[in-house]
Amino acid sequence: MSLTNNTPEPQVQSLFKRIAGNYDRMNNLISLGTHKHWRKVAMAKLAVKPGSFVLDLCCGTGDWTIALAKAVGPSGQVVGLDFSKDMLAVAKKKIAAAGLNDRVTLVQGDAMDLPYDNDHFDVVTIGFGLRNVPDANQVLREMHRVVRPGGQVASLETSQPTQPVVKLGWKVYFKLIPMMTKLAVHNYQDYVYLERTAAEFVNAKKLAEMYANAGFKQINYQTFDMGAAAFHSARKSYTEK
Repeated sequence: MSLTNNTPEPQVQSLFKRIAGNYDRMNNLISLGTHKHWRKVAMAKLAVKPGSFVLDLCCGTGDWTIALAKAVGPSGQVVGLDFSKDMLAVAKKKIAAAGLNDRVTLVQGDAMDLPYDNDHFDVVTIGFGLRNVPDANQVLREMHRVVRPGGQVASLETSQPTQPVVKLGWKVYFKLIPMMTKLAVHNYQDYVYLERTAAEFVNAKKLAEMYANAGFKQINYQTFDMGAAAFHSARKSYTEK
């Protein structure tokens, strides 16, 4: 399993610029709508408190950012960070429509080199972004750096089924994804890339080990749909200053 994404960053930037307008539609199609359930479970397990200061990395079109903003309430703040200005433009419209401009700030930035001080946020999340960054381990280290001692981090990400029959079935399904997108939005090659990053990313157990290597404690994870996706959560030790 690959821990790094070797596709040049400008190419990835260009890809997300092309797919931004159809990203939500295709997410619903590819996951058969189950990503909404995954996020609901993640939010329940995170139990974000009102008034919290949250960073949502690789926020894309803002779905998890919006859920977090509702959880922190009027007294809290959420920063949504993404490297694609086109994805952020979609997120901006959705956040405004949800009436959450008072508690959300959108920032174009690099998840591997965050423009924030150490021990800055109460909660840091990343949804379906680890597999698309050049170095997932570096992103986890940055998450560890900017979350406060005792603070919580979490990720939602595609994963790898471990049961052989299920694993074979998911491989077949992932191979169909580019064809589905070609029929739906006439965009084949971009989703070949996204299919590849999903198929090559690590399984849930390995990702938990990566969390540990980044310095996190109290690491827990839950898989969804026979291993198709996984939610991980962890904390930064109170003893780290």
